[in-house]
Amino acid sequence: MCQMSVLQEKGEQIEIVMENASLLEVSDDGVKVSSLFDPPRTINGVRVAKIDFMNGKVFLENTNG
Repeated sequence: MCQMSVLQEKGEQIEIVMENASLLEVSDDGVKVSSLFDPPRTINGVRVAKIDFMNGKVFLENTNG
């Protein structure tokens, strides 16, 4: 099973949104992430900036700059 860490870039800092995410859904409003043991979390106003497959990380950035 391949699980990813979802991180959000906030200026110069990077915040962990969810560890061991098993599902990521992109919508017009933002991103919804789910894991096996935690409830789904929706992050509005973000988009996927990059995915690091080698290190299992998804980076989100704000859509308003």
